[in-house]
Amino acid sequence: MKRAAYRALAGAAIVLVLAAAATLAWQRHGQDDSNVPEPLIAVAASPALVERGAYLARAGNCMACHSARGGVPYAGGRAITTPFGAVFSSNITPDRQTGLGNWSASDFWRALHHGQSRDGRLLYPAFPYTNYTEVSRADSDALHAFLMQLPPAVQPATAHTLRWPFNTQAALTVWRALYFSPGGYEPDTQQTTEWNRGAYLVRGLGHCSACHSTRNALGANNTPLDLAGGLIPMQNWYAPSLTSALEAGVADWSTPDIVALFKTGVSARGSVLGPMAEVVLHSTQHLSDADLGAMAVFLKSLPPVAVRGAPAAAGASASSPVFSAGAKLYEKNCAQCHGEQGQGVPGAYPPLAGNRAVTMASSANLVQVVLNGGYAPATAGNPRPYGMPPFVLVLNDSELAALLTYLRSAWGNRAAEVTPTEVQRMRSENQR
Repeated sequence: MKRAAYRALAGAAIVLVLAAAATLAWQRHGQDDSNVPEPLIAVAASPALVERGAYLARAGNCMACHSARGGVPYAGGRAITTPFGAVFSSNITPDRQTGLGNWSASDFWRALHHGQSRDGRLLYPAFPYTNYTEVSRADSDALHAFLMQLPPAVQPATAHTLRWPFNTQAALTVWRALYFSPGGYEPDTQQTTEWNRGAYLVRGLGHCSACHSTRNALGANNTPLDLAGGLIPMQNWYAPSLTSALEAGVADWSTPDIVALFKTGVSARGSVLGPMAEVVLHSTQHLSDADLGAMAVFLKSLPPVAVRGAPAAAGASASSPVFSAGAKLYEKNCAQCHGEQGQGVPGAYPPLAGNRAVTMASSANLVQVVLNGGYAPATAGNPRPYGMPPFVLVLNDSELAALLTYLRSAWGNRAAEVTPTEVQRMRSENQR
């Protein structure tokens, strides 16, 4: 009884602290987000406006999150897992009872710009309004016009399964006061129109920092410009740094190579797998060459930033038992496609020698690809991509660790060894 009473008192104290903090935080936050006026001049949902909205929806990859597997597109219900529990995406079709049918253009703008629902509730930042706040009102209205033309789908909201206190509006208010302020994209007058267009897409609708940045203990990243890499929450993939030549920086790539990667999923300099393959499949392959070129110009201009964390070790010695074991496994399972010297086959199988996806400090993606297979997206420019078969049932943890250690140590590669414990942990987390 005493322990139960203590827990009850502790819980009540936390609620009081959150409530007080929320009140102070809201006062500090500045404005009441509920008062967003309608446009002075109503914008008719012309075919051109709807078409523009459809394009922007692809740029924001809206359908990917707002569609459950096997469900109606844009009808929501997809679980977005976070360290705090699961958030389920909402129905954004124009159904009046369960979707956006009663939402005005200003209601929709409030959600994107302020992170606030039509009824005033604060939205969870799993919906990346911290990026979407940079989207212009004109683009927001075009998106709204497109969504209002979709076939209505009756799909009631699935209740979130967040843990307390993260499931409270008070906690959200505090979080917003600490990490969010409504804004808008401000063009850099020292840069070209093309650069600014690329920055607007990468920082806003593209919401690239939602994956390519490190998050703190409360799930916040630093800024839309923080693209220095980070683990994707609960997906067990690492989104590599876009500012480091050791990971996914493209400062030394040509613009056509970057555009090709976004357009087809493959280029002369690399290919996409995992979560980024989904982005290319559902989003970037549908963008214009002009917009992809603008994104490339912006990404090429990012100042180099050192990768967070300790530098990788030198790798296994060629005389070590683990290197020898890995070499035998490579010859048996990999050399037929990737070559005896890890040189790969142009246009089919990527080289492993000198491949920064192999030698990154984080081995998470390499473990994922060998465990579960790696598949580039099927795009209009590359409709039948080559794929990597899974070895999850072929190699045990020790064998897979030895193979990956060999890949990270052979042919001039120099990266830290992969341990059986790392593989076992990844295998276990994938099964959750």
